[in-house]
Amino acid sequence: MLPMPDDLPCPVLSANTEVVLEKRYYRALDGAQRENARDLFWRVASSVAEEEAKYAQSPYSPLALAREFYEALCGRLFLPNSPTLMNAGTNLGQLSACFVLPVGDSIEEIFDAVKYAAMIHKSGGGTGFSFSRLRPKASRVGSTGGVASGPVSFLRIFNTATEQIKQGGTRRGANMGILRIDHPDILEFIAAKEKEGEFNNFNLSVGLTEQFMKAVEAGDEYPLIDPHKGQECKRLRARDVFDLLVKKAWQSGDPGIVFLDRINRDNPTPDQGEIESTNPCGEQPLLPYEACNLGSINLALLYVPGHNDDRDPAAQGIDWDKLSSTVALAVRFLDNVIDASRFPLPQIEETVRRNRKIGLGVMGWADLLFQLGIAYDSEEGVSLAERVMEFITVQGHKASRQLATERGAFPAFATSAYAARGEAPLRNATVTTIAPTGTLSIIGSCSSGVEPVFALCFTRNVLDGARLVEVNPIFEQALLESGYDSPSMRDAVAAKGSIQHMDFLPESLREVFVTAMDIDPVWHLRMQAAFQRYTDNAVSKTVNLPHSATEADIYDIYWMAYEEGCKGVTVYRDGCKSMQVLATGEAQQRQDGADAEATPAISPVGVVRARPDIVQGFTQKVATGLGMMYLTVNEVDGQPFEVFATIGKSGRSITAKAEAIGRLVSLALRSGIHVRDVVNQIKGIGGEHPIFKEKGLLLSIPDAIAWVLERRYLANEKMSVEQDFEKQCCPECGEELVFQEGCLICPACAFSRCG
Repeated sequence: MLPMPDDLPCPVLSANTEVVLEKRYYRALDGAQRENARDLFWRVASSVAEEEAKYAQSPYSPLALAREFYEALCGRLFLPNSPTLMNAGTNLGQLSACFVLPVGDSIEEIFDAVKYAAMIHKSGGGTGFSFSRLRPKASRVGSTGGVASGPVSFLRIFNTATEQIKQGGTRRGANMGILRIDHPDILEFIAAKEKEGEFNNFNLSVGLTEQFMKAVEAGDEYPLIDPHKGQECKRLRARDVFDLLVKKAWQSGDPGIVFLDRINRDNPTPDQGEIESTNPCGEQPLLPYEACNLGSINLALLYVPGHNDDRDPAAQGIDWDKLSSTVALAVRFLDNVIDASRFPLPQIEETVRRNRKIGLGVMGWADLLFQLGIAYDSEEGVSLAERVMEFITVQGHKASRQLATERGAFPAFATSAYAARGEAPLRNATVTTIAPTGTLSIIGSCSSGVEPVFALCFTRNVLDGARLVEVNPIFEQALLESGYDSPSMRDAVAAKGSIQHMDFLPESLREVFVTAMDIDPVWHLRMQAAFQRYTDNAVSKTVNLPHSATEADIYDIYWMAYEEGCKGVTVYRDGCKSMQVLATGEAQQRQDGADAEATPAISPVGVVRARPDIVQGFTQKVATGLGMMYLTVNEVDGQPFEVFATIGKSGRSITAKAEAIGRLVSLALRSGIHVRDVVNQIKGIGGEHPIFKEKGLLLSIPDAIAWVLERRYLANEKMSVEQDFEKQCCPECGEELVFQEGCLICPACAFSRCG
């Protein structure tokens, strides 16, 4: 690492940014000392700039370039993906976020992919897989005479394996699983997440083909192809399958869809093979054994009040010259990251250095629109999105061509689609990507990616149980200028997150300051399509829908995404992941409040029943990651009444925790809480030492207790994590999780279900 100059400016950080950096990014220095923000940004800037010394024709010295990189990072004008911030200048040295691994049809190839995924996750990356090469369920396996278990069963193995790996020791990684629409097991795959809690470490997407979409439009059947034999084995009515996709997306948000033919039409290196999968959030299509590093420019910092641009009177208030220079610097940074990165597999290093793909994107888009006074859901907003992204891609390709003159084109350029079109050499096979920026946007104190803001105000838990109302600073300034700013006003906005119900506010304010749930889904999709038109790779974006949205609404969004040229789409109906549809019959009746035949043992909620002198029950031995647990469950009238959990050979702290959990569960049961609701609350709680158990994992002591209760009393029910329409809360800070950019994230502390 280059020596740090004494005159480097210190970053000015919000309290929340400091918390996120401390929690996720700061590294240990000598002794017990840890980095601060100045140390972090210099570590990253200098280690990436050192790669410049390899190129004799560079106009920069490594130290001069390090200063420019540092100023961009320090000012949060540009930030690279999290693995670069975490690992640049460290012994780990793996700086890329996105990987795709092939999954072949043999046991050896399948478990090689599992092993390679574990190595990638350990190094800090996320992985995408296509399971489309696997032979369908119940197919004959020639070498053993047995039958194949199919893609979904192997998907479960991948999910369980990656559950155990933390990225760089700091976070659990994410995966994308894709299956082609013409695979014989497609119906099982579409329904794979209908039970909430399944495949928690995977985003799932169905790979749609144009043949299938044309069959949907025509009302025709389409063929299912056995990938092992290469032959048609069955036909399905395309519209029925499309309707099932829509239904499952309405129920749970999964699976998403990707348009494989469209992705491969834009494949810059078709001679190297077909693109089968993407990274975990869908924005980066990659070849097998390919990786990509990403970074984002903070558009909110490019607003200049009163700034005029004679070249484009329709786009005032944006510093286009600063945007151009930032793009050039960011492209150089991301290309250097390829050289600086230590890849976990030689196959990946070979493919990456052959194509040198990078993905430069944006964040702060909604904040820029706020500053410009332009509504997100407007023709002007969509038009400006096209203008901004076209400018970034044109300038990005210009910068990549400049690097090609200094360093040479990417090695596969001669056989690329660019060369076939007679274009000048590029250093990078792709340049632009719109990636998720959940954590980066908190560091940058801006809105996330190209998403609208989720709320104008929200409350944050602080020390000693106090709650602090945080207001979007641009909205806060607009309130102040309009004469409506006050503590009571902030509280009122925080209660809803939106101002659309406040008719007393000026219409101009309500038109501009819209949130994700204020916006008609069509405008979400149109904004995604606008950015996609000028993006080399793809766009990470969620089409948010209200809880009242219908399956027909999602059908229209999917079809519009196809017609508008998107490469994929993810929808999320508000509350759907915590309102999972139960099975019909008795279980469904209970969810609807129609459980008229509840057992006599269940008393009114809140009334603690006295313990009889004699009760009977059972004791079950359960292995946990903290030792063998003996769970005693006593019953009254055939229903659980109290539980006692003891763990042998554990420390006093673990014993105390087990006893405390048992007492609280017992209190709930004796107070009339149904065992189903108890299981829903404690099932899936993670711990530091999960352990394999039959078809899955036992994550912790409470998860083990839930497993015993569910098997004993709820075997005939389909369980959900939450059966009431409640918001999902962050397990780290307790704030409400939001679904955007293809993942559940916490806007307060940067927790992400996708790692």
